[in-house]
Amino acid sequence: MSDLFWLSDRQFARIRPYFPLSHGIPRTDDHRVISGIVHVIKNGLRWRDAPAEYGPHKTLYNRFLRWSRLGVFDRIFSSLAAKDGQPEKLQIDATHIKAHRTACSLAKKGMFRAILEEQKEA
Repeated sequence: MSDLFWLSDRQFARIRPYFPLSHGIPRTDDHRVISGIVHVIKNGLRWRDAPAEYGPHKTLYNRFLRWSRLGVFDRIFSSLAAKDGQPEKLQIDATHIKAHRTACSLAKKGMFRAILEEQKEA
């Protein structure tokens, strides 16, 4: 499959120092599992829809959940973002935030008088 996502060896080497140490039993191939996690998240898939080339979907899910709770991904993202210092511009994507169904009617009910006055002036 050509549409699979694989971290390059250089990319993987860059994030590998942030992985927790294995306790006793060796872990499944980290490169394959992390690439599978990125693929699932990047494509908005359910864990069970992950291609078999990444290994069992339960392994992907368990590793993602465990490492998220340990803050592994937070440390990886923080270090990658801080590499070049403070950014010139920040962007926030809030497309996942839902408004309550009555949110648009609050101005009509007089909750935001400044908005109503602006609309009357226009």
